[in-house]
Amino acid sequence: MKKNPTYLGLATALALAGCTSTKPATTATTATVTPVAAAAPAPKGVGLDMADIDRAVSPCDDFFQFSGGNWLRNNPVPSYASSWGPRNQLGDRTQALLRRILEDAAANRSAAPGSNAQKVGDFYAAAMDTVAIDRAGLTPIKPELDRLAAVRDAAGLRAEIAHLQDIGASVFFQAGVDVDEKNTTQYAVQMGQGGLTMPNRDFYFKEDARTAKVKTAYRTYMAQLFGLLGEAPAVAQRNAATVERIETRLAKASRTPVELRDPQANYNKLTLAAAQQRYPALDPKGLLAGMQLGKAQEVIIGQPAFFDEVNAVLKTEPLADLKTYLRWHVMRVVANALPTPYAEAAFHYNQALTGAKQQAARWKRMQSATDQTLGEAFGQLYVDQAFSPEAKAKALEMVANIKASMAEHIKTNTWMSAPTKTEALKKLNALRVKIGYPDVWKDYSALKISRESYLKNILAARAWESRREAAHFGQPIDRNEWGMTPPTINAYYNPALNEIVFPAGYLQPPFFDPKADDAINYGAIGGVMGHEMTHGFDDQGRQYDSEGNLRDWWTPADAAEFTKRAAVVGKQYSAFSPLDSVHVNGQLTMGENLADFAGLTVVYGALEKQLQQRYGNGPRPNYDGFTPEQRYFLSWAQLRRTNIRPEALRQQIATDPHSPGQYRTIGPIMNMPQFQQAFGCPEGSKMTRSAVDRAVIW
Repeated sequence: MKKNPTYLGLATALALAGCTSTKPATTATTATVTPVAAAAPAPKGVGLDMADIDRAVSPCDDFFQFSGGNWLRNNPVPSYASSWGPRNQLGDRTQALLRRILEDAAANRSAAPGSNAQKVGDFYAAAMDTVAIDRAGLTPIKPELDRLAAVRDAAGLRAEIAHLQDIGASVFFQAGVDVDEKNTTQYAVQMGQGGLTMPNRDFYFKEDARTAKVKTAYRTYMAQLFGLLGEAPAVAQRNAATVERIETRLAKASRTPVELRDPQANYNKLTLAAAQQRYPALDPKGLLAGMQLGKAQEVIIGQPAFFDEVNAVLKTEPLADLKTYLRWHVMRVVANALPTPYAEAAFHYNQALTGAKQQAARWKRMQSATDQTLGEAFGQLYVDQAFSPEAKAKALEMVANIKASMAEHIKTNTWMSAPTKTEALKKLNALRVKIGYPDVWKDYSALKISRESYLKNILAARAWESRREAAHFGQPIDRNEWGMTPPTINAYYNPALNEIVFPAGYLQPPFFDPKADDAINYGAIGGVMGHEMTHGFDDQGRQYDSEGNLRDWWTPADAAEFTKRAAVVGKQYSAFSPLDSVHVNGQLTMGENLADFAGLTVVYGALEKQLQQRYGNGPRPNYDGFTPEQRYFLSWAQLRRTNIRPEALRQQIATDPHSPGQYRTIGPIMNMPQFQQAFGCPEGSKMTRSAVDRAVIW
């Protein structure tokens, strides 16, 4: 079970609140802001669009609107999207290049057999051939359906469950191989809750109108797919109800998104013999043997009580109903690779979740599928055209400066004891940084890709990835692996490997621009770097030591003080309400909010050091009428401006550990005296918290 990267980039953040600056915040009247808003004549800078700023709004009243109000008005969400922001715009530009790469690869019929160019070209060509996909009908998936139909007993069902894990249908649960979080020198077999169609357990039990709409779409989607398989409407409805009944049982036993954020509670290692005794109907021994993991003698169970219910479901539900549940998930995970009616049914369900008005163009969807399936083969073709050694060197320099600032913040921390500081600095010094693309690329030589069938390619790639992952078991940790592909416009922190990773796709304007002044780059990609770096010290990341082991290295007093200070952040965010009666979940978003807090504070310190080195005590240039400090905060804010559909916003708040963009913008700065000083905000202004209410961690 290769986990998704634990903390994801711009959509991610670790932040510790406030700042450790001892400089008093400048007090001023609102009038002192006016010269900034008026933007006196000054050299034009690179990286900020002055036309986006809403000068009718005071930065001290609403910095989200001030920094990008005009942009928000002029950039509505496109019909094919659920939200829209700078990352989407960069995504469009990146996709244009990726499209050219893919179309060139697809047109190249003379690529060497087995080469990355051949596999990428054939995969994309097959994915774009909708005539062939529609003509093939269910033929490519028929072997899977026939295999499932042939199941006659519990043993056959368990074998099918193992097989479906290999082709990406995580029925009942997720299982696989990943780093052992309490012994990061080895891999472990891991099993965690899963098996649901809707985004998480809460959708099965909430009764508000929004959730009811999603649940209706879910039921309609299931009935449609069963109907497309040839079942009469009454039978299709009955089968949909069967799936919902089983999934509701699983949902009831599932942990909440907040509970899943506790790494200690979600680490439960059992001997295989003990797991076999506790879950006999599941038969972990036979399951792992079927997944080519028969040598395992231990298994980490993420949520033991959930697997108690899985065991009970397998023991008490009729075999025919269990097969119906499996058949649904077989179809669900390949619907977008099937003929048009299946893909349209999947989209209509997604509409209820996101509010998107129409599907994205097929080439965009198939570009994404190629990236997901052959990410590093595709990524090599991308990096050759889009990422320079100079960009990598500049990014590494920035990371080094931010790391130095983080070390200083740890050393000067006023509430952390010396033993905890020593461990924190040890962890920071051990942090590994990956920039651009892997040093060692995945070897796809054993994966066969052709133009015969898009769906066959999907199934082959999933099975290949499962075998590749299973082969890790018993081997040394592969520290060259990446959890994101090179074109990805995102970043992450991996606590078990204590590493931060920045794909090449992220390291381009507007997030990173070698032509821009330091303030812009530090506020943009620097903010992300600080975010990811400080994830190692958020409420989750701080539980892992310098070697990535899940180990408590904090003194009890320091841990209690951290928890008390973090609770202030949680309270602040839980008070934010972007929609009527809908509040941000301060516990679910705690790690990302802490990362934004700490990252913005730490990177500000790195920028000040950079400016001191560059200009000494001399004057610092103002661009577009803004000081470097003001440009830093504007850069941070302009990259988090987002328009989002109400449906998508509600889903984000229910499922996403990241706060909405407007609160990622203003949440940290409201606690920063540096912001108050930069914009001359008076005490009591909306963007300024009092010293009593301010969250301060680093």
